[in-house]
Amino acid sequence: MESHEIFKEAFKQSSPKEIASELGVSLSLVYKWAQEQSDSGSGSRNPLDRLLEIVKLTGEQRIVEWLCERTGGYFVRNPQSNCEQGFEVLPATNEIVSQFGSLLTRISQAALDDSITSDEADLIRTDWDKLKCYGEGFVRCCEEGDFEKMAVEVVKEEPRKTLY
Repeated sequence: MESHEIFKEAFKQSSPKEIASELGVSLSLVYKWAQEQSDSGSGSRNPLDRLLEIVKLTGEQRIVEWLCERTGGYFVRNPQSNCEQGFEVLPATNEIVSQFGSLLTRISQAALDDSITSDEADLIRTDWDKLKCYGEGFVRCCEEGDFEKMAVEVVKEEPRKTLY
């Protein structure tokens, strides 16, 4: 979905007039955000396009993470697709179940003493992020029709802390 289409959908449930007023911009500008940019002058570079450009220019993923957290979500980077024709569904399915089992084991071990430390919580978060990443790789291979080369690249980082 293109950014202007997101604004068009959002304006079905909100008031462009109120948005313009709250942001201190013209109503016509807000309406232009919901139009595709063209050489004839319709549309305008909207805040989503600008934010995407800022993320690309800075290379700062925490901008997206912050936005996700402020809107009640959590950002997980999609793995790069390595799918090619080959189709090995059963091993891929077993692997995703195994990843989920590893997460449950981590949770069970952490909860044995009826408490979970912040270090244990960090490890649970890391396993959860790996599972979400692997799950996304699985879904992408479903969409692309290949499981043989389904390898999830998990970036080895320190567990994230809340940004605010």
